Amino acid sequence: MKAAVVTENGVQYQDAPKPAPKSNEILIKVRAASLNRADLAVASGQAHGRVGGPGTIVGLECAGEVEAVGADVKDFKPGDRVMSSAAGGFAEYAVADWGRAHKIPANNMTYEQAACMPVAVQTMHNALVGAGRLKKAESVLIQGASSGVGLLGMQIAKFLGASIVMGTSTNDGRRARLKEFGCDLALDTRDPKWPDKVKEATGGKGVDLIVDQVSASVANQNMEAAAILGRIVNVGRLGGMKGEFNYDLHALKRIDYIGVTFRTRSPEEVRDIVKAARADLWPAIEAGKLSLPIDKTFPLAQAAEALAHMKANAHFGKIVLVV
Repeated sequence: MKAAVVTENGVQYQDAPKPAPKSNEILIKVRAASLNRADLAVASGQAHGRVGGPGTIVGLECAGEVEAVGADVKDFKPGDRVMSSAAGGFAEYAVADWGRAHKIPANNMTYEQAACMPVAVQTMHNALVGAGRLKKAESVLIQGASSGVGLLGMQIAKFLGASIVMGTSTNDGRRARLKEFGCDLALDTRDPKWPDKVKEATGGKGVDLIVDQVSASVANQNMEAAAILGRIVNVGRLGGMKGEFNYDLHALKRIDYIGVTFRTRSPEEVRDIVKAARADLWPAIEAGKLSLPIDKTFPLAQAAEALAHMKANAHFGKIVLVV
């Protein structure tokens, strides 16, 4: 098969062995795959969890048709239209644990649209509901809200009954569009007064739950903006892996500061997360109430160009490869 493979000379479109599904896996004939930030690290030769290094096929999620199933697979059969988080998704074929996959709703959702959903759905449902313990009528702030995951996170929070949904972006054009995706108050974290605006919007209380994709550069301001007994879920570190942390403010507010990643989760834990997300969100996805904008599509052969487009940070929504 053809795939986007990490080499000493960057990502190359070349031949690679077609994978065979293990007993717990489905083999997907890929029709579309979408990009995530972690793909940039893998493409540069770094490791991401258990994947990385020369010979690695890039990609974390895809959509297509089931071509074959392993002996222990439940609920899927050849011919099913599916979307799944799947290592090595930038290829003509990919394998995934059956418990990570979803059947594509029969609502005219295209493969390109479906390829944008798996990682965002499992990441944000887990951050908001699993780790974040979101309750109806609580307030939510998404840091880095103009990413695909962030845009879906705001919609999920609104769908699950958040009283006010706030989102941040340092790009004026993207920030202006956040309201299209469930954002009640769009914030620019370059403004040092943004935590005051959060307090004002919450009647002086502060925000109940922050889902943070930025981290280091906003960590202390997050705690300023948080309510007493607020929760901050550290999902991503686009603003840096290390930074200053005001331990006294953390203690003063009695904040739960929660780190999450899929890299250290067992297959069983991931299955439980995917199952919980489907239980809460699938009716909304089937009804078209949760969706993501596609910024640009590229053919699979131009995976390197698609990654460069993401690295330039000029996109709004998802970047998709079409097979």
